[in-house]
Amino acid sequence: MTKTMTKTMLAAAVAATALGGIATPAFAQRDPAYAAARASGEVGEKMDGYLGIVGAETPELRRIVNDINIKRRAVYAERAQANNATLEEYALTAGCQAILATSPGEKYQAPDGSWQTRSSAAPLRDSRCP
Repeated sequence: MTKTMTKTMLAAAVAATALGGIATPAFAQRDPAYAAARASGEVGEKMDGYLGIVGAETPELRRIVNDINIKRRAVYAERAQANNATLEEYALTAGCQAILATSPGEKYQAPDGSWQTRSSAAPLRDSRCP
């Protein structure tokens, strides 16, 4: 199997996972504190597939982000193994999909590492994104 085919298959698997709500755990989608932090721009999607704190950190934000990221890592590890990919490859592809799925007004990490606010235009994504 070629590297391009592997990358395409990995992207499809991540997209299916993300659409199924697994890449962003279902509990997080129902957590009002997470929803409020996301809507207010206190947290955002990082290129590496994990959630990050934008600006000032509070103990509550750290708890929310750590909880979500621990669950994401577990899912990524399981899915990476199932797709013959490394954890880092799977997480990067999941990050690409999560950034693409942000809504206008939400924060995401640009390829240069800066935090951006999603507009109606397509987000800036890493050149390695499928």
